[in-house]
Amino acid sequence: MAQSVGIKDVARAAGVSVGTVSNVINRPETVASETRARVQSAIDRLGYVRSESARQLRAGRSRIMGLLVLDMGNPFFVDLARGAERAARDAGLGVMVCNSAQNAGEEAEYLALFAEQRVRGVLLTPADATGHNIAAFRRHGIPFVLVDRVAEGTTECSVSVDDVAGGALAVRHLVDAGHRSIAYVSGPPGLNQVHDRRTGALNALAEAGLGPQSLRELPTERLDVAAGRDAGARLLGLADRPTAVFCANDLLALGVLQAMYAAGVVVPDDLAIVGYDDIEFAAAAAVPLTSVRQPAVTMGALAAELLLEETEAPPGTHEHRRVVLQPELVVRRSSLAAR
Repeated sequence: MAQSVGIKDVARAAGVSVGTVSNVINRPETVASETRARVQSAIDRLGYVRSESARQLRAGRSRIMGLLVLDMGNPFFVDLARGAERAARDAGLGVMVCNSAQNAGEEAEYLALFAEQRVRGVLLTPADATGHNIAAFRRHGIPFVLVDRVAEGTTECSVSVDDVAGGALAVRHLVDAGHRSIAYVSGPPGLNQVHDRRTGALNALAEAGLGPQSLRELPTERLDVAAGRDAGARLLGLADRPTAVFCANDLLALGVLQAMYAAGVVVPDDLAIVGYDDIEFAAAAAVPLTSVRQPAVTMGALAAELLLEETEAPPGTHEHRRVVLQPELVVRRSSLAAR
């Protein structure tokens, strides 16, 4: 294995001191042009690359921002990461993206990794409903911003969408189309997003004079297409099958759609479907999917900007903010059949 080239090697090759090499790298304007050229020639010839991690440790400031999301297999989080990366790049920072896979144990491991790497700050969509992981990470003194989650019970900044309003938009649309029996394919019950979207659905039913019995909940362990197919199979087995289904995200909705197609159930004539997130695949589905749109790219960018504001502010001067964006219903063919 080839030995790495260090700053002393460059100094020896250029016939200058280590301090002169450091000045060429960090403050080139302080070095005479002839000396600077000689040092740069040695750097190029030896292939020297400065240790960014060592520089960061000396400066006490990392140029890396951590991003930990629930599921990088979900295009919603890919878009969120794209927004965060864009804002970080504009500030001269990079983003370390990690995936908790909706698992509290994996989340804890990645948060420990962020602490070991001394990242500048962290953008976090929590998987741990107990809050233990956040409490443990807070002890490291590393700033973090909650994304796709309201910062209830915490003092940190957060960027989220009003999921209660989003759930109400979805079910109000179905009620207005004449549906009186609606299934809610939810997801892991510990996720705030799942709970809030259900609350919004129940609110919309109450507005229409319908009780909570009009909403038939089908929980799932995960928020992916396979879980949606499983929920669709359970839906097909119900003797009093609802006429419409609202899904906690688009991947679940696409799985339900696949199950209905395989069983010969016509969407939307036999069953209307509404998803959540409005990922790119929603519009491209065999039956274009009605969905509640979340501005994922904007959420990621805003969260990164809040984190940058906090890390740049003098100690004790930053004021935490809670940003709540509004969702939008995008109506497509999957919910348009009249009852």
